[in-house]
Amino acid sequence: MPIGGTGKLRVTFYGVRGSTPCHGDETRRYGGNTSCVVIAAPGENPLILDLGTGLRYFARTLPHGKPANVNVLLSHLHWDHIQGLPFFAPLLHEETKVHVVAPKQDDCDLEEAMRRAITPPIFPVELNALAATITYQPVTDETFKIDGFVVTSRAVPHVGPTLGFRVQWQDKVVTYIPDHQQPLNGAVEFTDGALDLMRDADLLIHDAQYLPEEFPRRSNWGHCTTEFAVQGARRSNVKHLALFHHDPGRTDDSLDRIHDALDAETGKSMRLSTAREGLTLEI
Repeated sequence: MPIGGTGKLRVTFYGVRGSTPCHGDETRRYGGNTSCVVIAAPGENPLILDLGTGLRYFARTLPHGKPANVNVLLSHLHWDHIQGLPFFAPLLHEETKVHVVAPKQDDCDLEEAMRRAITPPIFPVELNALAATITYQPVTDETFKIDGFVVTSRAVPHVGPTLGFRVQWQDKVVTYIPDHQQPLNGAVEFTDGALDLMRDADLLIHDAQYLPEEFPRRSNWGHCTTEFAVQGARRSNVKHLALFHHDPGRTDDSLDRIHDALDAETGKSMRLSTAREGLTLEI
C-alpha cells in the first residue's frame, strides 16, 4: 500500500502530545493525541513513528475496510507511545501486515513486552487475538533498511530502553527524538548518539516538553526543555526543527507564545515549527 507521489518526503503529524492524551478548548488547535508521525515517500509503504493515540486518526486516511502494509519505528514502550496500536482499524483485516522496529528490552523479548502491555485485564483483548500479522524487530545502535528508507537507531537518555531514529530517503533526512532526558543539572550537553542522529538533518522532530523554568521541578522525568531542543538543532546544523511531545498541560496560547519567542531568537538561521495535529511538512 505505497502512498506519496510528489517526489518529496511528506511528514504528517497525527499526535503531538507527551505523557497522556488531553482535550478541551484550550488544546484544540494543536491537538491532544499522543505521539504519532507518518513519513510518506513515493513508492514506499507508510513509515510510522510511534503508536500513540494519533494512530487512530492516521487509520482514517487509509481505505476503509482494506488491509494495510505499514512499518513502525517505535521509540520506546511507554503507554503514550503504544496506546494507539489496538485501535488501528486495519488490524481487524487478516491481510494487514505491521512490522514494528523497537528497542531491545533489558528483561524480556520485545514481542512479549508488547503483549504484556496490551492484554487483559489492562486491555480487553489480547494483541495476538487481532486478525493482522504483527512482526517485531528489536534493535540497538544499528543502521538498517526498511523498504527504500535507510534507518539509523541510537540509544538516547530517557526512562527505560529508548531510541531516536534517523531516517534517510534518497538525499533527505528526518530525525525523530521524541523523548530525551536532559542532564539532571540542566546542562545543554548531548550524547554522541544523539548528535549522530541530528547532524545535518533536513527535519528534526524533538522533545520540547518543558520550559527552562519548569525543568528543575521535573528534571528526572525523562524530558528536556525547549532551549535544549533549539541548541541541539543549532549545534547539529539542522535545517528545520519541529518542537514536539508537548506537555499535556500546555495550552494552545502558551504554545503560540513559545513558538513566537523562539522563532524570533532563531531568526533566519533555522526554520522552526511547533508540531500540531494535521500539519504536513514537505522535504
